[in-house]
Amino acid sequence: MVLLTAPLKVRTHLTDRFWQTQDLLQYAQHFRGRKNCCYRLAIRAVTRAFVKCTNAWRLKKKNMRTLSINRITAASQEHGLKYPSFISNLVKCQVEFNRKVLADLAIYEPKMFKSLAALAKRRREEGFAAALGDEKEPAGIFSQVVHYQ
Repeated sequence: MVLLTAPLKVRTHLTDRFWQTQDLLQYAQHFRGRKNCCYRLAIRAVTRAFVKCTNAWRLKKKNMRTLSINRITAASQEHGLKYPSFISNLVKCQVEFNRKVLADLAIYEPKMFKSLAALAKRRREEGFAAALGDEKEPAGIFSQVVHYQ
């Protein structure tokens, strides 16, 4: 921007300030009372709302993690495994699913979750070599083996 004279600089500064004010008032538009039109009150309300929004975002992540763990725990207990042993045995069998995927499998794909539980149970009972060494799947386990050439 080229400013040739001092009055133009002042005018630009004032219009920038006007638009900054309008942007902030847009965030405060849904508030009740004077907070949605009074700039001085709107600043406080919008700042407070943004802080609460950030805290709620963190809390939502924490709640979703707890919900996933609860769903996996319930589904693994149906198959006779506790959550820590289920997860540790899956890791030992090199099955790398995160909690969200395991929780979705527990809800929407119970047969696949059952096969994962059977794999984890067999790993727990017989060890890693017996679980995958003979390349024979235990009864009730469905898996897809992909061979790259």
